[in-house]
Amino acid sequence: MSETKQHNLLRMNEPQRDHIVMTPKCKTACSTTLAIERRAISQEAGTDKTKVHVAGGDHRGIVINKEVAQDEDNSPAQLSLEFRVFLVSAQTGKHTRESRTLQFWFAVPTSDAENAAVAQEFFRELVSPQDFPRDYVGFIKKVMKLLQHGFSSIRKVEVTLTQLEESQAPPPTRPSRVDAVLITLGAHRFDNSVSTDENSLGLSVELTEAKLLEMIESAYPNPVTVDELATQHGWNANEVSETLANLQEKGLVQALDHGAFTRAVQADTHIQVVRQMPTMASSKQPTIAVITAQYCEKLAVDAMLENKETFVRYTTVGAPPHQQSNNAHHKSTMRFGESNVYTLGNIGAHRIVCTKLPSVGHTREAMTAAGNTTTRLLGTFQKVDYVFLVGVGGGVPHYTDYSKHVRLGDVVASHPSDPNSAIYVYCDSATSNPDGTYEFETKDYCPRNLGLQTIVSKLKMDSDKEGGSIPWKKYMAEALETLQSDTSETDFTQPSLDSDKLYMAIGQQDVIEVAHPSPLPGSDIPTSRRESGCPLLHLSPVASGRAVSRDDRLRQLFSSKCGALVFDSEFDAVLDSVLGNCRDSFICLRGVADYRGDGSRRSEWQPYAALAAACIMKAIICAMEPPQDN
Repeated sequence: MSETKQHNLLRMNEPQRDHIVMTPKCKTACSTTLAIERRAISQEAGTDKTKVHVAGGDHRGIVINKEVAQDEDNSPAQLSLEFRVFLVSAQTGKHTRESRTLQFWFAVPTSDAENAAVAQEFFRELVSPQDFPRDYVGFIKKVMKLLQHGFSSIRKVEVTLTQLEESQAPPPTRPSRVDAVLITLGAHRFDNSVSTDENSLGLSVELTEAKLLEMIESAYPNPVTVDELATQHGWNANEVSETLANLQEKGLVQALDHGAFTRAVQADTHIQVVRQMPTMASSKQPTIAVITAQYCEKLAVDAMLENKETFVRYTTVGAPPHQQSNNAHHKSTMRFGESNVYTLGNIGAHRIVCTKLPSVGHTREAMTAAGNTTTRLLGTFQKVDYVFLVGVGGGVPHYTDYSKHVRLGDVVASHPSDPNSAIYVYCDSATSNPDGTYEFETKDYCPRNLGLQTIVSKLKMDSDKEGGSIPWKKYMAEALETLQSDTSETDFTQPSLDSDKLYMAIGQQDVIEVAHPSPLPGSDIPTSRRESGCPLLHLSPVASGRAVSRDDRLRQLFSSKCGALVFDSEFDAVLDSVLGNCRDSFICLRGVADYRGDGSRRSEWQPYAALAAACIMKAIICAMEPPQDN
């Protein structure tokens, strides 16, 4: 046998190998669709180099068809996702919005949940901040490389690139924390136009009425002085005084003794300023305590109450005498957590007390104040058996699985992901390992009595049924009517759904806009409720911790680890107090106000999200057994 014949025989005996084959599928004036799939190709198969390019070297195993071909596979995609970018031409200055859609077909029979998890991880790898592809060729090449070196359960991916519109006007500016991204594609330029937290960059904060009111509301019920307000952002004290005078004229701020100011509360609430809480008859003692942190959260909860009365206890503002100084530059200091506000009222047969934490943040003083306020609350109202933490949070989006995706205005109720897990997980630190994984140091919280979790689980089950009961829809309409008749400037109505934009970080302070996932065909998950102003209810643990909440990658890793759908501000000190005071039943309700933080930063969705959480709270309380007379 000749050497050539022997070589050909060996090649014929070689098994077929999986190649990654890219084939142009469809091309129009404004769109291109490429099919990228695994295909077994025999080694001896000849190729027409005018129609096919077989890569070699580092790209061996990749085959590119040069001509548009008819796809023989007519089966529908099992899953898809879309994201959008802006292309900016360096030559013309015009920008074009482009949609990029990925459709997935899977090789082996797996569940929808498994497919969604694989597609989500594929997408994360594709747009990883470490090596996000900023040109067309790099983008398609990375799709092929990901399939070649992993994700064996994915059989085919179709990529569709569609130019949406062209404009001479500047690209839109980013709302709050995120913006439409501008990225380099082909001969286009890159424009890094993503805003960042002003304080973290040491940038100056403009003195405005809105900013000053936000600071006063955050401190409420603690009064604040002109010096304290001016010092925080380096403002001129006289200008702060002038701005406060404008807020006073509008009835939003009121002056107290010692040169301090506080928020002027709504006129329909009966307010008594007291040195200590008056003695109450046993029948008027509350059995349920509601803890809020944002001013709009307390307004939302108060809107659920009937027969309201509010008691406020102020303390002296300024430095204690032994700390005072004759130095002209001495700044007065505030004693955290010593003022208290308690609003009492009824929900059905239950007596409720609602308080607002004077400050929530990451400083040791703020966390200590939150814990102390909770301890005083439970010490003052000793018949409280149930504790609700009600307010806003930052949702954890899922880009491919509709059933695990929370949207702005939805509500997450703290619930264990399995019988042995926590309902609230605080991350104290995250340590990276050499293999790229992370170790998280956490504190887990779970009530000894899961009665509230049982009630909210039943509420969700009933609401998910076709024609099922959704009591919070009625409560939302009633509360909006009440709040809109008040003189408050806060707008609790649902913002436009068009403003519910989902973004994903891709590095260099840049983001891409990602389309919200859609339910799978045949899914019984409600899809139209949000359009009618009815929030969807989700169950999961609630996560928190500055160590992970401010980093997109760590946030996703940590939320996947503990099964959380939402992050909130750090309430571990509050829960330490709840458990330390032997309250065995508690729940955390978080309306989703943003996707990248803990919900505490002001956004147009914050009031509506707070109201949604308060309405779920009312639904739970109305489903509870009436309190037993002692």
